[in-house]
Amino acid sequence: MSKVFFITVSDSDVPAAVGEKLSRLLDESRVLSVISKGDEVAVKMHFGEEGNTGHVRAQYAGIICKRIAEIKGRPFLTDTNTLYRGMRTNCKDHIAVAHKHGFTKEACGADIIIPDDKKSKIADVAVNGRFIKDAKVFDLFLKAGAITGIAHFKGHLMTGFGGALKNIGMGCASREGKLAQHSEVAPIVYAQRCKQCLSCIKACPADAISLKAHRIFIDSSKCIGCSSCIAACKYNAIDVDWEATGDKVSEKMVEYTSAVLKDKKHKSAFINFAVKITKECDCLAKDDPRVCPDIGIFASNDPVSVDKACLDSVIGSCGKDIFKILHPRRDGLKQLRHAQELGLGDLEYELVKLK
Repeated sequence: MSKVFFITVSDSDVPAAVGEKLSRLLDESRVLSVISKGDEVAVKMHFGEEGNTGHVRAQYAGIICKRIAEIKGRPFLTDTNTLYRGMRTNCKDHIAVAHKHGFTKEACGADIIIPDDKKSKIADVAVNGRFIKDAKVFDLFLKAGAITGIAHFKGHLMTGFGGALKNIGMGCASREGKLAQHSEVAPIVYAQRCKQCLSCIKACPADAISLKAHRIFIDSSKCIGCSSCIAACKYNAIDVDWEATGDKVSEKMVEYTSAVLKDKKHKSAFINFAVKITKECDCLAKDDPRVCPDIGIFASNDPVSVDKACLDSVIGSCGKDIFKILHPRRDGLKQLRHAQELGLGDLEYELVKLK
């Protein structure tokens, strides 16, 4: 049974206090002990879309990078570019928004490396999964000596919730890999709810949406499945046909996680921040309200256990499965069950609470 270490954080804790708690968690959990002297360590995280305030703060990433450096590892902060339109769709703007959010070398003690789909090497990793046979993963993550995942635990419109597994599976994939995970999920329009506000057309990065005869039309042959239109619609008029195709997304994502961690089973650590828990992910460029009180920080070398511990704690804090209420057609447990089937970790865990 994997151990998941946990320290509480409250809504009223100032960043300095949270930083002290994070340091204690790293000391007592020793999750970073998998890193060896000289290891290039990919510190995989989400820098937050411009305007988003839910992402993990730069000062906390700095504490983790400093610890990695103290044990003679060589950390670099990293993420990949997005399918949707925004500041994180290309390397130059992605790094610019990361700097704007405080992720500088001076603050974090590490450079930012964003691989480029046109210039960086992309590897085919044999998975032979239920859906993914060969995963298109940036070689950067495969060549790293170790991986440390820093994830903001929150809701997600496609997978119910996002944590350690999603941070690695979706977050380390090339653009082609992201498309493979999103394929077959072209959204449908519920005409009776649609107000023809055109926000979906403006949000679509593939020009797959148009207005025809006073109705919104989505061209499935052009759709890349990025879900930007779902997030943009204020009237819940666009969604995925979950019964037909949508339930595959979580499992494809986890199969990509298995590709990235294939040779990193004993060289990876995962730190989840269950604070400012929001309905949607940090890709949305806005200040979403909390849907659950702040819970704390979780650390483990098991990505399945750390995500399950976060989910259990959110349900316990709210007295209900808030993610299921917010995303009623999504089954967040699907990703966890499939990850366990693939040998990525265990649903059963021992929670070690630090005082």
